[in-house]
Amino acid sequence: MKKIFVPITALLFSILLWRCGKDSNDGVTPEPGQPVQVSADVAGRTTDFAFDFFKKFQATQPANENIFVSPLSLHMALGMLLNGAEGETAQQIAKTLKTDGVAQADLNQAYQALLEGLPKADPKVQLGLANSVWYRSTFKVEDDFLNVLRKSFDAEVAGLNFDDPTAKDKINTWASDKTNGKIKKVIDQIKPDDVLFLMNALYFKGDWKVQFDAKKTNDAPFFLAGDGQKTVKMMREKEKFKVAMRPSYAAVELPYANGSFNLTLLIPNQNTDASEVVKGLNADTWKELQAAMREQQVTVGLPRFTLEYEAKLNEVLQAMGMTRAFTRQAQLGKINPTAELLVSFVKQNTYLGIDEKGTEAAAVTTIGVGVTSIPIEPYIADHPFVLLISEKTSNTILFMGKIMNP
Repeated sequence: MKKIFVPITALLFSILLWRCGKDSNDGVTPEPGQPVQVSADVAGRTTDFAFDFFKKFQATQPANENIFVSPLSLHMALGMLLNGAEGETAQQIAKTLKTDGVAQADLNQAYQALLEGLPKADPKVQLGLANSVWYRSTFKVEDDFLNVLRKSFDAEVAGLNFDDPTAKDKINTWASDKTNGKIKKVIDQIKPDDVLFLMNALYFKGDWKVQFDAKKTNDAPFFLAGDGQKTVKMMREKEKFKVAMRPSYAAVELPYANGSFNLTLLIPNQNTDASEVVKGLNADTWKELQAAMREQQVTVGLPRFTLEYEAKLNEVLQAMGMTRAFTRQAQLGKINPTAELLVSFVKQNTYLGIDEKGTEAAAVTTIGVGVTSIPIEPYIADHPFVLLISEKTSNTILFMGKIMNP
């Protein structure tokens, strides 16, 4: 029997930051949080995005490797980019985010509501959302673009000398500070054509409402996809949890603190693997699952582990329809109306730690914006060139050549 816990844990934690408001199951009135005020339309669209993104991302990754990403962090970072896009580029980004037809002002208001509301949803859960914009100090960024990011995304804005080796250290320090040191480096180098970075950081730390008893944690086999197994520290707890059975998996909900945030495990049965479970998920099946969950006393087993993960997201975003932004035809005139800009990369660094006490998780999404061509001295042959040898009076060409690798 093959059981895959880690990828499913990764999926559900990443998307569950979007939902709030579950019932207590211990008879103790928890300290109340504040509901997150986001329109049902936008909330539904972000849920659609989360499932679509994860399924398409899974398709780009090796089948038997862990995946841990944050749809929320990605959505918000792309939301910042959307404010700098025009024409077909903006249309494709909005369609990818499932927000086509939503006015930009309404979408920005939703981001602002998430930034203000999620940290207050549960006073016993630590949740931080932060945004930043870093640009080359010699590159002109439109004031209107920076102002909307300051206002709607509470973004920190900084112009740096990107040629100074310490510039990347300042950016990495910001990422580390906003994730409680869990993600220490997101930028390895700043290339000559990099002019701007858009960044979102997300940090979560919550204790289980029902904590696992460390005395019950023991060595146990974890059956890998395909052949083989490994030994893990398996946590176990028998308690009342909300559960549901589906044809291909069992579902159990593990609440944090007052229950505003939850981790849901989807544990495949012996005839299904985790990838197939993911393929069957969408906003409708997720809604149906929530309605079907019922409280029952069960024994839950979950490995104790930590995971660090990094993924480049260009390919999956292009598969979702966001193609033009990555090309020379990108329309990013609201960032700078005259520069020929494109999105050079979108990447995400994440961390996940699960133990008997609770969960700690972090994500940083980085979007790199660069110029499509580097200004060059027109008479310096520092790239492939053509040469001719000729006689002037007779206009005779003696030799011609194309030098690609002198």
